[in-house]
Amino acid sequence: MSYTVNGAAAPGRLRTALGAAAAAAALLAAAAPAAGTEPGAVTAPVQAPVYAPVPPCGSGQVAADGAERLGANAVRITVVNEGSAPCVLRGHPAIALAGQGSPARAKSLTVVRLGPARPVELPPGGAAQTRISFTPVLGEADGYCASGAEPFVAPSMVLGVAGARLQLAPDDGGNFALCGTVVRATAFRPAS
Repeated sequence: MSYTVNGAAAPGRLRTALGAAAAAAALLAAAAPAAGTEPGAVTAPVQAPVYAPVPPCGSGQVAADGAERLGANAVRITVVNEGSAPCVLRGHPAIALAGQGSPARAKSLTVVRLGPARPVELPPGGAAQTRISFTPVLGEADGYCASGAEPFVAPSMVLGVAGARLQLAPDDGGNFALCGTVVRATAFRPAS
């Protein structure tokens, strides 16, 4: 919006004053009683709706089907809200390898957290994903680790998320094989 005085552009201070006057006039018009109300009548203020915060996801709400292979050194895991209400998933997963397929014989892994953790709101049926990468075992059947560490092979992974411990197998029917005890995991993000 531009302001003019006697057909010429108004100087900066005058433009500011005219803009302030226009804003004040708009506020007064908005505060005037609505048509059909009596002068001096008190009108109730309009209340904005109040929404309860979405609670964190609980162990009984989340599930995952398996670990989708993304090459020799990474998997993608999709977690789904199977509950009847929305929930919020936060952070990075905890990860262990289950020896002989038993969570009781799990080998805990150190998780290097990649990326900032932001809350992901999951409606019922909504999904979030994390990508887990690791140092792969090299070679064929009697694989080896370039670092000299002993390779560790397990048929399943245990994912700690929202208080649940989800045991997952690779989607290709193979095993998890990695060198060392460190994995990298992205924060949960909405599924694509």
